[in-house]
Amino acid sequence: MSDHHDDELAPTQTTGYKPGEKKSLQEYQNLDAQDESLKKWKESLGLNSAAHATGPSDDTRRVVVEHIALEIDGREDVIVDLSTPHSVEQAKNTPFTIKEGAEYRMKVKFRVQHDVVSGLKYIQVVKRKGIRVDKTEEMIGSYGPSADSYEKKFLPEEAPSGMLARGHYEAKSKFIDDDNVTHMEWTWFFDIKKDW
Repeated sequence: MSDHHDDELAPTQTTGYKPGEKKSLQEYQNLDAQDESLKKWKESLGLNSAAHATGPSDDTRRVVVEHIALEIDGREDVIVDLSTPHSVEQAKNTPFTIKEGAEYRMKVKFRVQHDVVSGLKYIQVVKRKGIRVDKTEEMIGSYGPSADSYEKKFLPEEAPSGMLARGHYEAKSKFIDDDNVTHMEWTWFFDIKKDW
């Protein structure tokens, strides 16, 4: 018997959807510059700013996730720093609180360096007492390397409420692209409480 289990953080395959073929940054820059719509698309990916194409040579990551945050009306953002391996470890050990029934939206701040990333996706699985209670899959999009950070806001959500919803939750998250490259994967925890 092989011990096979589905990867819970695997992206859902879209029927009939074929990821675009992978091109290198060089190929994108050499594409026919006369095509106006192509030129605009390249600009939207930041491909005309070739000077920004490389981050530090000792940092080979293509996607650098700076933080994820919970945006809550009338409150300071709850920010989870993910910029260094140490801060990722801290995120695991520092659960934060969400008030039951609160409306919030998640947002992610990240940089792309060295090469184009196509079809970047955020996948999150939430468990309580080992049982999966939620799975989120958000398309972030395709981005070219840039010295500036990108920010992507997700759809608003509402925290569950009621006595049964309160408690300690474990979340696993990952950023994956069209080529099934996992750019980052980490675990974090939060508590749903009666109040902040």
